[in-house]
Amino acid sequence: MKAGIVGLPNVGKSTLFNCLSNAKAQSANFPFCTIEPNIGVVNVPDSRLEKLEELVNPERVLPATVEIVDIAGLVKGASKGEGLGNQFLGNIRETDAILHVLRCFDDDNIVHVDGSIDPIRDKETIDMELQLKDLETVEKKLDKVKRAAKTGNKEAQKEEAVLLSLKNGLEAGTSVRAISIDDDSRKEFVKPLQFITDKPVMYVCNVDEAAATSGNTYVEQVRAAVANENAEVIFLAVGTEADITELDTYEERQMFLEDLGLSEPGSAVLIRGAYKLLNLETYFTAGVKEVRAWTIPIGATAPQAAGVIHTDFEKGFIRAEVISYADYIHFGSEAKVKEAGKMRVEGKEYIVKDGDVMHFRFNV
Repeated sequence: MKAGIVGLPNVGKSTLFNCLSNAKAQSANFPFCTIEPNIGVVNVPDSRLEKLEELVNPERVLPATVEIVDIAGLVKGASKGEGLGNQFLGNIRETDAILHVLRCFDDDNIVHVDGSIDPIRDKETIDMELQLKDLETVEKKLDKVKRAAKTGNKEAQKEEAVLLSLKNGLEAGTSVRAISIDDDSRKEFVKPLQFITDKPVMYVCNVDEAAATSGNTYVEQVRAAVANENAEVIFLAVGTEADITELDTYEERQMFLEDLGLSEPGSAVLIRGAYKLLNLETYFTAGVKEVRAWTIPIGATAPQAAGVIHTDFEKGFIRAEVISYADYIHFGSEAKVKEAGKMRVEGKEYIVKDGDVMHFRFNV
């Protein structure tokens, strides 16, 4: 599962990517400096992992990760191949969620591709290009489905009605995720087409240092503009975050954050937000060899969670021994949890809860 960073050129995408990952994407004051999509595997900050480490004192600790893709800047006409449009739109299509970076700061030294700062205009530019690409997808599919619908094929007629709704919505400037379609039809006819504007989105407002703690007028404008999209809006000072990542020690970074009035880097908030956007959650394994966070889709069963460790665990699943995170912390060790009768044995139907500490019994 991966989230793609998108936006116009020079809004701070590559600088943000550098903050999020150890990769160093080229960052320059001109468009198209990121030609190939840069991919970074980013650790998900999780204070629960630190608590478990304190209690278990393992040989190593492995956090959950999420994949972030830095996609080059889109421009007007990208849907028709302008700039490096077709390639970039293809890269976006391959991601599972979108982190849409909007420039929400003034700086005469950093050029804007449209000559002025207007995050709402920038958002609409990107939206329109993505919607035009999705419209192309709808029209191609509609041509095929209409022929089958004319023969009286009931399923094709049903699909045609859904596609016409999508076509009308996209032509009116509405993204697929915001078009009203019943859940069954969405699952059957919409999801297989992998529309770009159907992907979950988070708007990342790139502000200056002065707005790092409370945002600014631009951020409020963005919040108002996306109020009906069911999308999260966060703000962070990407340039300042980049400065923080350059500091050598944890203590120095914490001092910098305290001076700004922040309890943690904004990038940590963003990474957790991306994890949630991708519909992911975490369970833990905890032993003296390692304490580890494992990533699963929300709603995963115990065997599916076991399969993340190894496919044999899922195939031969017998049962899961489960401790809630709260109980583990309260009692302080696995042995004390067992003594208190708080360890549960769960079977194949168990839906794993975020933060569960688990052991699997299996037989292959």
